[in-house]
Amino acid sequence: MSEGCFDASMPRRVLEYYLSHAVTAQWICFSDTLDDDIRVILKTGIKFLGRATGIWKAEMPDEEHFARTRQAAEKIHAADPEVILQACIFETVYREDLESVKIPSWVFEAFGLEPEDRSFRWEDCTLVPGEHMPDISKTETQMWFYYRAVNYIDCGCEAFHMGQIHLYTARDRGCRAIGKVLSMMRDYAKTHARRHKILIDAHSHSLVVNGVSLLDYNAMPFTRYPVLDRPGERLVLVREGKSGGGISPEGVYEKALPFLYEYDNWGGIDRWAHEHLTYEERAWAQWWGYDQIAWFASQEEEARNAFLDYTFKWTAVNNPDGYFAFPLRRPLDSGEEVGGFPFYKLNNRSEACPGGYSQEDAAAALLREGYGKYRALANPSDLLDYGGRDIDDPETGVRLPEKVVLYGSFQPCMGAVANDSNSEITRMYYVGDGKYALAFVMPYAGKYDFGISTWGTLSACVCENGGYPYSGSGGKSPLVIPRDNTVVRVTFTYMTNEINIEML
Repeated sequence: MSEGCFDASMPRRVLEYYLSHAVTAQWICFSDTLDDDIRVILKTGIKFLGRATGIWKAEMPDEEHFARTRQAAEKIHAADPEVILQACIFETVYREDLESVKIPSWVFEAFGLEPEDRSFRWEDCTLVPGEHMPDISKTETQMWFYYRAVNYIDCGCEAFHMGQIHLYTARDRGCRAIGKVLSMMRDYAKTHARRHKILIDAHSHSLVVNGVSLLDYNAMPFTRYPVLDRPGERLVLVREGKSGGGISPEGVYEKALPFLYEYDNWGGIDRWAHEHLTYEERAWAQWWGYDQIAWFASQEEEARNAFLDYTFKWTAVNNPDGYFAFPLRRPLDSGEEVGGFPFYKLNNRSEACPGGYSQEDAAAALLREGYGKYRALANPSDLLDYGGRDIDDPETGVRLPEKVVLYGSFQPCMGAVANDSNSEITRMYYVGDGKYALAFVMPYAGKYDFGISTWGTLSACVCENGGYPYSGSGGKSPLVIPRDNTVVRVTFTYMTNEINIEML
C-alpha cells in the first residue's frame, strides 16, 4: 500500500508524506503549459500542489473558473490519483467578484436562512467600509467562503489555504465564526471530497481554540537576513517562531503541528527601490528590492540551484517539524491574479515550456533524497520554544502566542536590527493575564516608530491601541522619546490589542 493512501482520516505520517513532496503550484489549473507541468510532477514525485486554484481578484466568470479547475484536476488525477490539489480562499474580497455571483439556494439553507434571489453583497463582507479585507464575523462573508469551498471540493480539491487568517478574524472573538466555517467545510468533505477529507492551512503559527487546532498544519513564508560581505544580492534564511501545538483535527495531541515554508509573492520587483536606494539600503528593502520568488528567479541558474539546496537543508536542520514547498509555479509580478503576468516555472526550458527556469532536475534530486539524513542532525524542537506555552485565554479558549516582539526604528538603540519583527533582543515577555511586556532604556531622545508582531512575524502585527491586526512592515505608530536615557515599558494585551506605554 502506498504511503499516500488515506480515506476519511489522515495520520501524521501520511500528512508528512504529502508535505515532504509539496510544491507551490500557483494557478496550475489555468496553466498554459499544463501537459509539461504534469510531466514534471510525475518525474519529481510531487504529491501536493499548493495554491493550485483560487482567486485574488478574478479575471473570469465563476462558472468558467470552476469548470477549468475541474478539468485540470481531472487531468492531473488521471496522471496520478494520489496528488492533492489545494485551493485558496484569501484575505481579500472585490465588489466585481461577489456581485457577479448569484447565491445558490443551498448556501442560504446551509446557514439556516430563507433563500433569496440576489447576488453576494460586497459591503456586507468587508471589515472596513471601502476596503478589501473580509470580516469573517459577518454571515455574508461566511457564506462566500463556504460557497467557494464547496465548489472547489466538487472540483476535486482536497486542501485549502486560507490566507492571512489572523487579519480577517479581527472581529471574530474566540474564533467562533472561522471555526464554524472550517467545520462546515470539513463536514461537507466527509461526504463529497475525493477521499472524504480535506487539509486546511493558513498563514499562521497557531490557531488553537480550547486546546484544538483549527488547522491541520501551519504555513508561512521564509524570513531573510541580507548578506553584504559577498558579491551580488546575497541573503540567508532566519528561523522565526515555531509551529504551535494542540489537538490536531485528527484528535491527536501534537507538541508541534507540521509547518510548511514557501517562497512567497506579493508584487515582483520594487522598481522604486532599485532606482532610488543605495546598495546597502536596498539590501533591507524586502528581498533586495524584490518579493521572495522574484528575488529567487532573478539569480543565475547556478545560484538558484544552490539556494534551492540550501533552503531544503536549512528547513530540515532548523525546524524538525518543517517542510519546504518547492516553487513549481509562482507569479513574478502583480501578486495573485491568474493571467497576464510572467511566472517562475520549475520546468526545464523547452518547446513545451519556453518560459521554464530549468530547475526540475535539481528539485527532483532533493525530493528523491528526502529529509531523513539531515533531520538526524537537526536542532531539537525545544530550541524553538519562547515561553507562554499552552496558555489559553480563559474567556474564549484561544491559545496565546508563544512569541511576541516589539519592533521598529528604535531597535538599534537596544543593539538590535531596525524593524526586525523576529528579534530575540526585543522579545516581549509573558507576564500573565494575557499580557506581554518589555522594559528598556532609550539613550537618545527623538522620534521613532514601533509595531508589535505576534509569533515574531509580519503576518499579524498591531501598532495602534486596540487596533486591527495588519500584515507587512509599514504602518507603525510613533514612539516619541522626550529625553536621553528615558526608561520605557510597553505592555501588550493579545486578545484586545491594547497597548500601554509608560515612560520615566
